[in-house]
Amino acid sequence: MTNRNDEIVIKRRLAGRRLLSAAAVAALCAGAGVAVAATPKNALVMAWNVDAISTFDPAQVGEVVTNEILQNTCDTLADFDPADERKVVPSFAERWDVSPDRKEITFHLHKGAKFPSGNPVTAEDVAWSLHRVVKLNFGNAATLTEFGFTKDNVEQTIVAGDNTVTFKLDKPYPTTLVLQSIAANRVSMVMDKKTLMANEQGGDLGNKYLATRTACVGPYKLTRWNAGESIVLEANDGYWGKAPGLKRVLIRHVAEPGTQRLLLSQGDVDVARDLTPEDLRDLESSKDITINKVLRPQLFYWGFNVADGPFSKEKVRLAMRYLIDYDGLGKTVMTHLGVPRASFAQLGAVGALDAKEGQPFKLDLDKAKQLLAEAGYPNGFEATMIFGTLPHSNPIAQSVQQNAAKVGVKLSLERMANAQLFSKVRGREYQSAMLAWQTNVPDAHGNASRLVFNPDNRLEAKQTQYPSWRSAYQDLELNKKVDEALLEPDPAKRDALYAALQKDVMAKGPMAFMFQMNNVAGVRKDLKSWTWNGFRTYYELATK
Repeated sequence: MTNRNDEIVIKRRLAGRRLLSAAAVAALCAGAGVAVAATPKNALVMAWNVDAISTFDPAQVGEVVTNEILQNTCDTLADFDPADERKVVPSFAERWDVSPDRKEITFHLHKGAKFPSGNPVTAEDVAWSLHRVVKLNFGNAATLTEFGFTKDNVEQTIVAGDNTVTFKLDKPYPTTLVLQSIAANRVSMVMDKKTLMANEQGGDLGNKYLATRTACVGPYKLTRWNAGESIVLEANDGYWGKAPGLKRVLIRHVAEPGTQRLLLSQGDVDVARDLTPEDLRDLESSKDITINKVLRPQLFYWGFNVADGPFSKEKVRLAMRYLIDYDGLGKTVMTHLGVPRASFAQLGAVGALDAKEGQPFKLDLDKAKQLLAEAGYPNGFEATMIFGTLPHSNPIAQSVQQNAAKVGVKLSLERMANAQLFSKVRGREYQSAMLAWQTNVPDAHGNASRLVFNPDNRLEAKQTQYPSWRSAYQDLELNKKVDEALLEPDPAKRDALYAALQKDVMAKGPMAFMFQMNNVAGVRKDLKSWTWNGFRTYYELATK
């Protein structure tokens, strides 16, 4: 039980700075048993901008923030090795067998696991979890449909056996890519079928129920979400795997980097996730804080709606790339936060161009002016640019706006909450937008399949899971090249196909990629084993 004096001390320290809501404080302190300390000894307390959260359904989630939370509450069949993100290691599946023709993968599951509800985890739960993603047909269904699984065949091609689940593939896809794309992806998160079906509304397979809660097996469970305030995770006492190092995780929504820095410096949080380059530089000399960063597969880009207007012209889109001060921004705004990158394939991915070939552009106003004239806009044009609340978005947008004005392009800037930004972009309700996209696999196909490939460009198709569709961009020849590279069995030939594809897209694609982002955080030194790679942040490994 929590000592009454301890609880008073904690509340006094936090109340003045409104770090937690009263409900979240209660959730955090319950059972903590802490002495006087900045944060409880058995809890990870983190400041992060989490305003993009709208659901906790793995079938629907698209935001990086929510995906990270789900990765720590819902087990997948496989996982990325914390030490080497290109390696796939067992998770809820103890092992897997692959048929000689690469068209069948059988996963052998852990036995005896239980959901937080107390329901036993069965192979049927695992298969049904994958089925529901396809049947619900939200954005994440594409992760499965691109490998041949459809509403009509998924129950026959993803089959539960005696403590096994088997994938029956229509083509000999690269096995490692299937493991990375599906088995280590949120679409294979093991859901509690009995609980979700008991709370089903109108055939939604529990989707509304998951809007505010989780129902899966994992090291933590979501116990509280106060939108715009805080998230509380608690360790699952009956978890089948190794118990987490800390009993609780509290994520406090703090939108302003300056406030995050203050909380971190004062010891009111263990980790701050959205610090500016200035904050990070100042904190480098702190004896109590370390700057922890790792390159991640997230690209920050300027996307164009090519349905009509100036951005429908290839040469206009190419001209926009020459308005970006890659070098200047990389040395100022993006110090610590990311590295210049103009290719759609992130550094570290199979098939990606190297750092030099993947970044051939530089600020060149004369070149931009020439391309605009060739496109029929010698005097420029007017357009809007929307962007969100990421701390680097505003200065990058302003830099581009200033450069654009020098060649006659008048850009009107509009900043908005991330959830609103995503809604507008997914609805094609924009002219241009700055935002980020993160792939789930260390392979060029991960981004080629979303940022280049577009299966159906009709507005009514609502292919919102494809940023290419959001840009109203479809190139059937590039679609063929994406498919060709996917199935090429020779690694060298596959790399060459992706190299050519990246160069094509840099010349005429609907997005001007600018930076590959780092995962970067300020971490207090009394928090041990903060562990992440480009694809996962492992809350359960943290200790104090």
